[in-house]
Amino acid sequence: MLIAIGSTNRTKVQAVKKICSHHWKDVTFLEVKAPSQVNDQPFSDEETIKGAIHRAQYCLEHTDASLAFGLEGGVAETPFGLFLCNWGVLLTREGKEYIAGGARIRLPEAIAERLRKGEELGPVMDDYSQQTGVRFKEGAVGILTGGLITRDVMYEHIVQLLVGQWKQKRGGC
Repeated sequence: MLIAIGSTNRTKVQAVKKICSHHWKDVTFLEVKAPSQVNDQPFSDEETIKGAIHRAQYCLEHTDASLAFGLEGGVAETPFGLFLCNWGVLLTREGKEYIAGGARIRLPEAIAERLRKGEELGPVMDDYSQQTGVRFKEGAVGILTGGLITRDVMYEHIVQLLVGQWKQKRGGC
């Protein structure tokens, strides 16, 4: 089976490879630099989901993959504050679409204020944590939970939800 991943980001790629390799033994992965067609910092669930959909659609349009994954991170404003959100989409060559979201965590107001002013989460988290490349390692969720939940784990959970939906619809998990 050929599976396309709409990203070259190590965290997203590893999440898909880890979960899918557990379910399928004869699988080949394609890492595709797929555009999200949304803002660099998606600012709602809707925009974040659209980014994931666009990444997966691009994969199906530009590869021969049977399955295509799009994963997108963003933030969503609520009456309780600005929350981190992550969404995933699994598209099939037959036109089926599966969508799942990950855990949410409220961002500290110091971070939220900067994002509301137009900054992107990655550089803000680097400043906040006094580290470099947080988005490529534990992610904001890793910093905010003291490493108990990392970006890898969050994306793996989303991929599990997507694969589970796909398998259930096909008649067996």
